[in-house]
Amino acid sequence: MGSNTLGKAATLDELLNACIEMFDDKGNQCSSHLPRTFLLMHRWYLPSTELAGKLLDANGENCNEFRLKICYFMRYWILEFPAEFNLDLGLIRLTEEFREVASQLGYEDHIHLIDISSIPSYDWMRRVTQRKKISKKGKACLLFDHLEPIELAEHLTFLEHKSFRRISFTDYQSYVIRGCLENNPTLERSIALFNGISKWVQLMVLSKPTPQQRAEVITKFINVAQKLLHLQNFNTLMAVVGGLSHSSISRLKETHSHLSSEVTKDWNEMTELVSSNGNYCNYRKAFADCVGFKIPILGVHLKDLIAVHVIFPDWIDENKVNIVKMQQLSITLSELVSLQTASHHLEPNMDLINLLTLSLDLYHTEDDIYKLSLVLEPRNSKSPTSPTTPNKPVVPLEWASGVVPKPDPTVINKHIRKLVDSVFRNYDHDHDGYISQEDFESIAANFPFLDSFCVLDKDQ
Repeated sequence: MGSNTLGKAATLDELLNACIEMFDDKGNQCSSHLPRTFLLMHRWYLPSTELAGKLLDANGENCNEFRLKICYFMRYWILEFPAEFNLDLGLIRLTEEFREVASQLGYEDHIHLIDISSIPSYDWMRRVTQRKKISKKGKACLLFDHLEPIELAEHLTFLEHKSFRRISFTDYQSYVIRGCLENNPTLERSIALFNGISKWVQLMVLSKPTPQQRAEVITKFINVAQKLLHLQNFNTLMAVVGGLSHSSISRLKETHSHLSSEVTKDWNEMTELVSSNGNYCNYRKAFADCVGFKIPILGVHLKDLIAVHVIFPDWIDENKVNIVKMQQLSITLSELVSLQTASHHLEPNMDLINLLTLSLDLYHTEDDIYKLSLVLEPRNSKSPTSPTTPNKPVVPLEWASGVVPKPDPTVINKHIRKLVDSVFRNYDHDHDGYISQEDFESIAANFPFLDSFCVLDKDQ
């Protein structure tokens, strides 16, 4: 009995039985997507422990053939979603109960089908700030002006992927159902990273005193955006282009006059790629054409999930799952979940990662940034219509609005200590505990408008 036989609605027990019956006595599964769809989506309707409990109760039925199919279904669940069997203590306990029941009934062949002992640890998904230990590949350049666009793009992609891969099914579910980020720190951190990158781009442009220098920074970020596109990192691409499209930057007419026609053309192409026109049709086509490792524009797919949730009810006739809604949600969620496990070949330098992490955590309001823009290029007769407050950027960022990095003194101090160690490791060439005035000022330029950095002792 497949999803077509079930129709548009079915009880949870009917869905579960249909999934079990799709396995033959050798463990082969028919071509239906229903088992994976149901296992992916079941937490929308009941906890994993409750689903496992239903399977355990069904296992008591006096039918060896059906018990074997249940074990094959459990094995399929373990193989498709191993993290659940590592992070959910209740599910781990019930899996052990399964093995005990199989042993008591004398079904030794069943036991190996539900073995979770070889599942690797997914504990990193719980830890929002945990970092991978990666050996350092030589000296790191910690100066923005000297970093190549590909270096910036790769390190930003490393940060983005690390944040993206920690978002769980329940994080997406909570946001879609509740419409807010309350008690959802992992997704909140991901959105804060997006906003942090967007504001950092603006601040790096505005940190330069002359229009020519600001144009050079814009040019560099356009090159970074192109490298991000090559890396198929659309979320950070959106953040960078969104920062450059913000009114604090777009109003800088003198600065724009120093941009080459080629850079302006590339900028327009990047902006059009992530534009909301046609429900992000350009982005959707480019994203669909990509294969392998890629990072989606999270806000676009969250909007898709919310649209489905608003249109369709979860239940029909009180106790029947709306199968149409379940399948529609699973299309987006399945892709998001599968992309999180895609591997990359990035080899970041952790000194530079520490520098970027601290740079992106600094807090500035949009009004503060816009006022700085007005100071650099005041309103005059040439641009009489410049508003006194920032306009919305050309690239819409409403889904990420209101989420800013929260300055946590403990976390910031930890990053600062790591940064200080990185600075002296890379710039204290004679190991006397000092760095040059020139190097200090160059490094400080990575933190525009952070007064406290400028009064730090140049000695360690």
